Amino acid sequence: MEIKLLKCFIAVADELHFGRAAQQLGILPSALGRNIRMLEEGLGIRLFSRTTRNVILTRSGYTLLNEIRPVLTKVQDALDRVKEAARREDRVFRIGAIDSAASGLLPQLIRDYRDQSINLELILEEEKTVKLLPKLLSGALDIAFVRPPVNSKEGIHFEPILNERAVVALPSDSELANKAQISVYDLADIPLIVPSPRSRPHSYNLTNKLFLEAGLTPNYVQQAEQKQTIINLVGAKVGVAIIPYWTSRMSVENVVFRPLVDIDGQEITELPLAAAWLKGSRDENRDELVKLVKLNLQKYSQ
Repeated sequence: MEIKLLKCFIAVADELHFGRAAQQLGILPSALGRNIRMLEEGLGIRLFSRTTRNVILTRSGYTLLNEIRPVLTKVQDALDRVKEAARREDRVFRIGAIDSAASGLLPQLIRDYRDQSINLELILEEEKTVKLLPKLLSGALDIAFVRPPVNSKEGIHFEPILNERAVVALPSDSELANKAQISVYDLADIPLIVPSPRSRPHSYNLTNKLFLEAGLTPNYVQQAEQKQTIINLVGAKVGVAIIPYWTSRMSVENVVFRPLVDIDGQEITELPLAAAWLKGSRDENRDELVKLVKLNLQKYSQ
C-alpha cells in the first residue's frame, strides 16, 4: 500500500472536506478523490460516507485513522533522519595519508582547505599505502596521499605530487651529527634501522638502491613498522635511519636530522608522493584539494 494514499486519507479525515484536503496536499480534488477510491478498493472497505454537503468517517475509517497516524509519523521521522544523514554525508570528505605526508603535508594543507571549505567535515586517516588503497576501492576514503606502487593498481588513479627528499636520522651525540649533510659513503658499516620491505617498499628499496650504487653493503640491525618507532630507536642509539623529509618533523629527544646527498652533493629526492582516488570518479571537493596542493606545493614541501 502506497504511503501517499494513506497521507491523502489522513488529510481528508482531518479536514472532512475534499477541497480543503486537496489544497493542503497541493493536488487537485479530482486526484484526491481517485486516491481515496484506490485506497478503499485496495482495502475492500468504505472509509468515508459522502453526501453533497458532508464527508464523514465510517467506523472502519475511524479505526484506520487511529491505527495509521502514529505509524505514518514514525515513518516520516525515519525518512527525515535518512535525508539528514544523506545531507551530512555530502558534507563529509575523507582523506587518507601515509605518515610522512600526515605530519608534513596535511597540517598546512588542511588549514588552507578549511579556510575555503568551511561547511565540509574533514575526516583524516593515517596509514600505510598498502592499507589505504583498498579503502579507496571500497569507498571508505575520497582521496589518499600515498607512495604509488611499482605496479599500477587497477581502478585507482595516481596523480604525481612531488618526490620527497630523504634525510638521515642520527643520535645527536654521534660524530656524523657534526656534518651539515650526509652521503651514503658516510653510512658505510654504520648500523641501520629500516622499515619493513612489505609495508614500506619505497623507503626500504631506496636504502638498498643507494648502497648498491655506491658498491657498499648496508649493515641492517633492526626493522620496524612505524616511522615514529624508527626515530625512537635512533634516539636509543640502536642505529641511524634514512627517512622521508617530512618525518623529521616528528621531533624526538637526542635525535637530529641531516640531508642525504649523492656523490655530487645533490639532495636525494627519490620518494614519490601521489594523490590517489577512484579512477573515473567525479568529486569537486577532491579536485579543489588537489588544486590547492599544486598551487602551494613549494610552501608545503619546505
